[in-house]
Amino acid sequence: MNAKAAIVVFPGTWSDADCHHVLTNVFNAQADYVWHTESDLSGYDLAILPGGFAHGDHLRPGAIARFSPVMDGIRRMAEEGKTVIGICNGFQVLCEAQLLPGALLRNAHLQYRCQWTNLRVETTDTRFTSQSQVGDVLEVPISHGDGNYFADPDTIAQLERENRIIFRYSTPEGEITPEANPNGALANIAGIVNENRNVLGMMPHPERCCEPELGGVDGRPIFASMLQHAGMTVTA
Repeated sequence: MNAKAAIVVFPGTWSDADCHHVLTNVFNAQADYVWHTESDLSGYDLAILPGGFAHGDHLRPGAIARFSPVMDGIRRMAEEGKTVIGICNGFQVLCEAQLLPGALLRNAHLQYRCQWTNLRVETTDTRFTSQSQVGDVLEVPISHGDGNYFADPDTIAQLERENRIIFRYSTPEGEITPEANPNGALANIAGIVNENRNVLGMMPHPERCCEPELGGVDGRPIFASMLQHAGMTVTA
């Protein structure tokens, strides 16, 4: 049986179609939409929690989505070593569900930002960056008002020590500067993984830059890496 991806859909999710398009039309992989009331994800090898405003972001982003039945399936996939990625709102949900440490706060400048950013690849020791090189700079857009990554000093030190910070906001030349940080995230953090390195949360949207018509293809290495490690047969 061919491996398949689950694209989780909450009320208010809006990047699900973008992710489905990239998987099925750009990479010719198999993917299903999975409604948030479904708890059995045993038939899937990869799960994507897309961007949007799950449950209207009531209370705070991800606070209600964490209680959806589908999160039981996501948790089991993570425990079984399967591949899970949360993009933007998906990152917020993973943090609220305590599958990733820290929290995403309101942008420091209190503005919603929709723009291209540069991400420096910090490590290739993950199933999400294996097709990149350390120091590569990927141009990937953001679209969020609550992307300011925060964690206590001990957690930040642990992430640094365990090489779990995967992407940092940088200049086009790869310099980590305050000016390159679009939301005030601590240590310019744009993406992190869990201790087992099979769950990634990232604020930028790689699904929005996988085709030249959209302005760039720097999201492709991220998708290609995780699809390969999920055991999915793809062509691109």
